[in-house]
Amino acid sequence: MPPSPTMAQISDPKIAFAYLRPACVLLTQEPSVMNVEALNAQLKDVNDAALQQLQEYILYPLRFVLKVPGPKKEKLVQAVVMAMSHVLENSCVQSWETLHDLFSEVTLCLCSPTNPGKPADKSEELKLAVLRCLDALLHAAYGDIVFKLFEPIMLPELGAAISLLLALGEKEKSRDLQAAALKCLQALTMQCDCTQDHIVPTSEERRAIGSTMASALPGIAMAVVRIITGDLRQGHVVTVKAIKIWSGTVGLVMEDSQLQASETRKTPSLNLGKIAQLLVHRTPDWVKSTAGKLFVLLKKIISCTSAHQHWRVRMELVELADHLLARCSQSLGECVGPLLEALVGAVNDEEPRIRERCEVSLKEVSQRNQSCSSRCSDHTSHHSSTQTFTDVLSENLHSLATSLPRLMRTSDDQKKLFVLNVFLGYLKVLGPLISVVLTSAAHLERISKALMQVLELDVMDVRIVEERSYSSTIEISSASHDSFTAHRQKKHFLYFTDDKILSVLTEICQSLGYYGNIYLLTDHFLDLYRQSSAYRKQAAMVLNELIRGAAGIDVAAGAQSLEGEGQGHYATQEDLKAAVMSVIEEYTSLINWHLITASEETDRDRQDQQLLSPPRLFSITNSEISSCNTNSLQVIPSSFGSPFLVSSATTVHQLNSNIWQLCIQLEGIACFAQALGPDFRPLLMTSLYPVLEKAGEETLLVSQAALGSMWDISKACGYISLKELINDNADYLLNDISVNLQRLSQHPQAPRVLTVMLDYSDCSLLPLFGDIVQDVLMALDLSYDHTAALFCSVLHALMKALARWFPSSSNETKPKETSTNQEVLNIRQFLLDYYKQKELAEGIGIEEDITEDLEGISPTECENVEDIGGPDVKAELPSHLSITKDVMERCIHLLSDPSLRIRLKVLDVLELCVCVLSEKENELLPMVHRCWPALLQRLTADDPLAVLRAFRVLCTLGEKCCDFLRRRISKEVLPKLSSSLARQAPISAKAGPVYSHTLAYKLQLAVMNGLGSLCQRLDLGEADLDAVCEACLPYLSCRQPIRLQDACLSVFRHLIQVDPDTYWFTLNELHCPSSYIPPHHDLHPLQLNGMGRLRDEYSDNVLKLLREEFGSVVATASQPVSK
Repeated sequence: MPPSPTMAQISDPKIAFAYLRPACVLLTQEPSVMNVEALNAQLKDVNDAALQQLQEYILYPLRFVLKVPGPKKEKLVQAVVMAMSHVLENSCVQSWETLHDLFSEVTLCLCSPTNPGKPADKSEELKLAVLRCLDALLHAAYGDIVFKLFEPIMLPELGAAISLLLALGEKEKSRDLQAAALKCLQALTMQCDCTQDHIVPTSEERRAIGSTMASALPGIAMAVVRIITGDLRQGHVVTVKAIKIWSGTVGLVMEDSQLQASETRKTPSLNLGKIAQLLVHRTPDWVKSTAGKLFVLLKKIISCTSAHQHWRVRMELVELADHLLARCSQSLGECVGPLLEALVGAVNDEEPRIRERCEVSLKEVSQRNQSCSSRCSDHTSHHSSTQTFTDVLSENLHSLATSLPRLMRTSDDQKKLFVLNVFLGYLKVLGPLISVVLTSAAHLERISKALMQVLELDVMDVRIVEERSYSSTIEISSASHDSFTAHRQKKHFLYFTDDKILSVLTEICQSLGYYGNIYLLTDHFLDLYRQSSAYRKQAAMVLNELIRGAAGIDVAAGAQSLEGEGQGHYATQEDLKAAVMSVIEEYTSLINWHLITASEETDRDRQDQQLLSPPRLFSITNSEISSCNTNSLQVIPSSFGSPFLVSSATTVHQLNSNIWQLCIQLEGIACFAQALGPDFRPLLMTSLYPVLEKAGEETLLVSQAALGSMWDISKACGYISLKELINDNADYLLNDISVNLQRLSQHPQAPRVLTVMLDYSDCSLLPLFGDIVQDVLMALDLSYDHTAALFCSVLHALMKALARWFPSSSNETKPKETSTNQEVLNIRQFLLDYYKQKELAEGIGIEEDITEDLEGISPTECENVEDIGGPDVKAELPSHLSITKDVMERCIHLLSDPSLRIRLKVLDVLELCVCVLSEKENELLPMVHRCWPALLQRLTADDPLAVLRAFRVLCTLGEKCCDFLRRRISKEVLPKLSSSLARQAPISAKAGPVYSHTLAYKLQLAVMNGLGSLCQRLDLGEADLDAVCEACLPYLSCRQPIRLQDACLSVFRHLIQVDPDTYWFTLNELHCPSSYIPPHHDLHPLQLNGMGRLRDEYSDNVLKLLREEFGSVVATASQPVSK
């Protein structure tokens, strides 16, 4: 009776035999899947000890089924090998004959009947079952019988099995099948890494296995490389196992200890026959030849796996390099370089486990090499033995630096990233020894030239030159460190695009600075900087990062060097300061700082040219012309930047190159400030002024870089803002500006520095600015023709700063007071005043009123009355108002300048002057009176751009001094504006969408946007308001552009606030949506021209105004009139 499922397993061999015998006999008589499965089910009821004693008896019927001649069903073979797997997994094979026979029989299940050298074309399930059985057999071999598989007589069978497993691993498309085949191959070659216990061979047994496996090494090495470099879709498990097989096999066959041992040469036995031809003797020549071939294969493996997406593959590559360097460093002499390269390249891997394993491995390699060198120091004949590890690394570094430019030009981004990581790894592994390596001129030259070529920028983007910066658009209040750093232009390099590559290159430069001699490196790269303009930008980038690295900024302190230390920083603060001073001096020199950045000659450029031309040299202290032309200093203007003036031959390439050079140098000054920290403060005396010069540049990229640099400098030096930075250093900055203003011909950038200071300082500096402003105004007076454009930007920045520092209080309080007064007047005060005036008219309460008036006079007023007869002394104006008045004087003269750009800038300055001076009306009104004729010309007879800007000034004047200008605007401005609007209305009504880009459209829009509020503030008479209304009515048409309609609606909203009744009537005359019923039948019905009109082009906007300003429309024109 079979045992029930709940019974314990059978442990008695006799009972087990009785239990299994019927199934075994039946299977022998009738080989079928059902009988095999029945036997397999019964086997699970027998424990391992009983199964071990009955192993051969149980295996016999299963082997018998496999030996039956003729084709067999796959299901039957699969069931048989699964049953055999169960037996082998739970017992040991103690007989060599059994192991040999089972090995042959199971292997034959994989062979093709027609071609035994290739796998059979069978189902994946069957192949997996056979591979599982073969793996179980190899693990079941007991004692040292498994080593008999590696005897020379077994070479053909062993080779056939290896070939089959390699073919399955390479050709099969199933990942599981590939992995199972490679796992079997690992077990067959004594490399299995599973959790089961394995027999550890002795050194003699390893030598025997290695001798036999030497015959299979070429086939295994090449096939496994094909698997490793195969389809990525095979998954990382297959690749990892393949790398392990390659590493283990090569390490076994090429092991130094085996090859160096005095191997007794055995002559092949006579009974080997042709098998003797398969044997390989590992002679020195064979070892050398094989090492050369393995070198080629190893390069393929490293190139394919070094940048693999899965970290386990990269980890296995590290294990391979470590294994071969530990066991085969002498036999694989050619491969030591690539193996070290693989290890070093993984030092910077993103996976922490790989980095840690690499550092441990490199330490071990270094220690082994040092001990080997000490042992072999007396034997100088063998070069590889005496060569120190440092020499190997430095040679590899030199070789890699030589090939780096070529690799960066020809490889893909992954390969580039790996190569650079290797380069960085060499630096980190060498650590402080890099300073010794760099004393070799060959190494330093090769590394520096490689960096120069790799870091070459792509400077063909025309947008860099086109983007301009205008100080008027800078919002100082919103400026912050983050806003400037976020808008820094990304650098585009010629040979790579990946940001990771730039990050590694940056780290390479920083590591050189961290470990190297800062004086040597700074001098060398400064020489490259001076040598050629082709290297200048790259050399500057390297210098910037060298200084950062030498200061220990962003350098990975945990990198392990050969000394086993993470720190190799030798640069002291004094060394850093000396290096920084020499680099800043080179950066800010005349030829490297003042570069051409604009392709088209701007007004500012022309001003600089005029200042630089010898016949027009002048100073602000005297206008004496310099007559000394010979041997004069050739000055390079900031806007042009080279010893030659801008010409049509200046290419975009050259301009972009100059722009990027300035940006990199500005970033460099910021880097130096970060490196020195508060110790950079003394250097501000020489470096802050040039940075402020570039912050005032018109080229957007340069100005952004300069502002970002200013933020970095202020943060590094302990300032919390740019304002504090400038205020704290204003004394010598303003001194430099004052001195340079005396020699504008040589320093035309001085006004730009003053402009930037005004933009980012506060009113505390106004006393210091006073003298400088007077110098600027004097320079402007001495030569309007030559300096107007140069100084207008300064005056604009000055007035913008004054408007920011001294905001007008009247703007905020006036509307509120007006609305309050109106509210009181409309409701209560009007009636009280009316009642009081009526009583006074009747003679009631006159005496009381006089008494109240006398009591209401304050003591100060009495004193003032007494002082009326005294001398009339005018109070001194505050400094900011005095400056504003002086600037406004200059604006009056410059409003008629022939240059449109100057007129536009002056109008902007004039508007700001009006805002600042508005708090002193007695000073403002005379100035407005004086500037009115010139402003009127700009409003009525100038370029449309100037008219636009002048109208904006007019609106500001209307807000600040409305009563003073009411008659002038009514008589001289409104008629022309009204006629212009009326004349342009039919044109804009018929125009297409392109019209919105024309100056005429912009002028219409600007005038109507400001006209309504201007009329309301000036409190114009009925005739003027009617003229404005007539001019704007055509713009209520739906045929006008949308924005013009909106602007017209704005005008009417303001007019309705002035006189609601009149404009209610005007709108209803145009289109009346309602009928008005008289409250009494004696009253005549109200008749309006707009009543009864059909919906037309004005209806929508008229209805909108009536609805918004006068309440909802009850009835429409289409409804019948109620009776």
